[in-house]
Amino acid sequence: MYNQLKAGRIPELDIATRTKYNIEFNEESEVWVYGARTSKRTAKTVKGAYQLLRMAHVIGFLKEQLNLNKSSTLRELYYISENWGLAKFEEQQDSDRLIEDLEILTEFQREHFHIRPEEDGATVIGPLRIREETRRGVREIHCQDDVGEGGYQIPTNVDNIQFLDHDAKFVIAIETGGMRDRLVENGFDEKFNAIIVHLKGQPARSTRRLLKRLNTELNLPVVVFTDGDPWSYRIYASVAYGSIKSAHLSEYLATPAAQFVGIRPSDIVKYDLPSDKLNEQDIRALNAILTDPRFETEFWKKEVNLQLELNKKSEQQALAKYGLDYVSDVYLPERLTELGVI
Repeated sequence: MYNQLKAGRIPELDIATRTKYNIEFNEESEVWVYGARTSKRTAKTVKGAYQLLRMAHVIGFLKEQLNLNKSSTLRELYYISENWGLAKFEEQQDSDRLIEDLEILTEFQREHFHIRPEEDGATVIGPLRIREETRRGVREIHCQDDVGEGGYQIPTNVDNIQFLDHDAKFVIAIETGGMRDRLVENGFDEKFNAIIVHLKGQPARSTRRLLKRLNTELNLPVVVFTDGDPWSYRIYASVAYGSIKSAHLSEYLATPAAQFVGIRPSDIVKYDLPSDKLNEQDIRALNAILTDPRFETEFWKKEVNLQLELNKKSEQQALAKYGLDYVSDVYLPERLTELGVI
């Protein structure tokens, strides 16, 4: 941009288009990354000029905080723009997206800019001992013995964690806190030597990075246990395939070997689970999944089409129909055996 302005040209930038139509499978890394399609940001239009103006303000702010060795959250960046006059952001989604633009353009991550998300509260509990670097020094933690019932809270920068030793056989990533609590209360982590990771809905980057490291560095199988609805399937996709909006980080965050445990649409039939009818948003999301290249497998096509036919969705907790121990003593052991995990 500087060189363009210096040469008297109207500044413009080409940035990878972040849609499902511009992701492609990388055979070498086995993750989904951006393709060749780009969108142009140019000061030839009013909208484009505002976008580049905001980018210049953000770059200036990031440079200042790096020089001062300070950091800020995505939310704070949004509010800081209140002082930027015409360049202020109308909503946080716009400032978040601009940080993603800079990640793509620079091939750095927002952590390198000293930008972090709000605390996400995702946790880990299981037979794993770690060493963590903190501002107050180094500490060692056993993720069963040295933490409360909620587990060890995953830090923003997971690469500051060193894995010391473990007795785990696999990692199970859980969508909901209620199901995480059920498995912990039933001693699932101890009985099956499992590391339980609470995703807390759509998982933060730090959570996905931890799953990636547990899989690649400790050679532990990773399975994802979610509700049976399209939004939950997208949670699994973000773990296994990489999310569309952060496809530039897929090789760093995605765990291609992660397997989907459920709840599956076929489980609604097989286990006669209590369910709710699909709403219009669910149906649109399921149809969108059918055109998403990440889901182009026989398994997902069959399950999604079955769900549309059933017109039903179901939650993890629906397994409580058969008792509070059923999920940990019957459903998961059977499914994990099918997958060859246990």
